[in-house]
Amino acid sequence: MILRAVFWASLGGLAWTHVGYPLAAAALAGSRPRPVRRAGVTPSVTLIVPAHDEEDVIGGRLENLLGLDYPPELLEIVVGSDASTDRTDELVQEVAARESRVRLMRCPRGGKLATINRLHTEGSGEVLAFTDANTRWEPDALRKLVRSFADDDVAYVTGRLELREADGTNREGAYWRYELRLREAESALGSITGGNGAIYAVRRSDFVAQPYGQDAALPALLSERGRRAVYDPEAVAYEKPARDLEDEYARKARMFRWSWYHLLAARPARGAGALYRLEWFSHRTLRYSTGLLHLALLGASAGLAGRNSVYRFALAAQLAGLSLAAAGRLRAPVPGAALAYYYSLVTWATVVGLMRYLRGGVPGTWERAEGTR
Repeated sequence: MILRAVFWASLGGLAWTHVGYPLAAAALAGSRPRPVRRAGVTPSVTLIVPAHDEEDVIGGRLENLLGLDYPPELLEIVVGSDASTDRTDELVQEVAARESRVRLMRCPRGGKLATINRLHTEGSGEVLAFTDANTRWEPDALRKLVRSFADDDVAYVTGRLELREADGTNREGAYWRYELRLREAESALGSITGGNGAIYAVRRSDFVAQPYGQDAALPALLSERGRRAVYDPEAVAYEKPARDLEDEYARKARMFRWSWYHLLAARPARGAGALYRLEWFSHRTLRYSTGLLHLALLGASAGLAGRNSVYRFALAAQLAGLSLAAAGRLRAPVPGAALAYYYSLVTWATVVGLMRYLRGGVPGTWERAEGTR
């Protein structure tokens, strides 16, 4: 009886978070959308770039931001150097010497989140925008990002991150396209459950410094306060993709460590409306639990396989999926193998992230993903 309950609960959770919820969100967004009023507003903006040992990219990042199609008198750029030990500070100061819109703020080593929390009081912009040192923005990205602030209900806007090779080739995978479509549906329903640190903006009056990170924690907190966090796919940023799937796995494991911290310590979205709580449970709680659900499903299937053909088929299907992932790991030219391998790595990263969080909490500092520079 217990094994059957575990089997159907884990299967149901996986089916809902990966298939049922995205389809339901898209259908509901299409039938009862909550539009965002967008207009050509140009509020003053303080754009914050946290950086630690980014000498390889910081010069190009600043030139990219200074070249944005935005009124120069309404934009100031603050680079928060998280105790950089290379030439990052020197390069920023060189740009600041000839461009008054750029400022360097040197911070004690504390990590990306601590740097953001320290710098959010800097500058005078009505809007705080944030990005990473290795990101690039399209020239109109900031204009597109802030236009949603014409809607008084909107407190937070995130843009679209594209993954491009050095030659400009788009490398967005199937999983990332799927995630962005789901983010668009959530935005149409009211608020997204997660943003992107590469490109987002917040009204200064709505920003909240907190310990759980920004990508998921801030949209959830704002939703609890009755404010909207939305997605504008036309505000485009781009980065180099990770060098390989193993690098992507390491990055995901670090991210999920913070995700579990936020989920278990903050218990997010408790004070939000019923629809947003359902979104959060479906997209975040269940998604972070994917690895645990797969392990539970595999164990229950193995324990029940001798009882009837349904459980035997389920076990065979899971073993076939693992075999396809193994083929992907070996770079075998088998249709679907690369996607299966990617999915298995991301799924296992949720488990590793949880184990690392339970064993040692979250690290204060962050490590760069070298392949993305």
